[in-house]
Amino acid sequence: MFNEDIEIAKKARLNAHSPYGKYFVGACLRCKDGSVYMGCNIENHGIQSICAERTAFVKAISEGKKEFESIAVVGAPMGEEPSTKCLPCGYCRQFMSEFIDEDFKFILEDNGEIVTYSLDDLLPNRFDF
Repeated sequence: MFNEDIEIAKKARLNAHSPYGKYFVGACLRCKDGSVYMGCNIENHGIQSICAERTAFVKAISEGKKEFESIAVVGAPMGEEPSTKCLPCGYCRQFMSEFIDEDFKFILEDNGEIVTYSLDDLLPNRFDF
């Protein structure tokens, strides 16, 4: 399943709009019911750009999904294939923490090898009520 999600994230990456940063990111969010939502980064002239991870979450939540299993994330500069792990930014980590539980996995590919992280690995001191 992790390899499949990485491949879906790579397909989502092809839709990225990154004319300024020229770094294309794709994400595959897997819900606990098995459904998946793709996301890509979308930049604009202002500060309202959105990351691939948040795009996937917003799509899923707007369609009524509330239980999430994992997210696969890949990224690379324009014209290159993803080869090293692409970690979610701090803003995305905090955003996602609102919607996931302790079993949620972050799936990344690093030089052809699948690696996973928990939220505690990536955001050990998150803001929480």
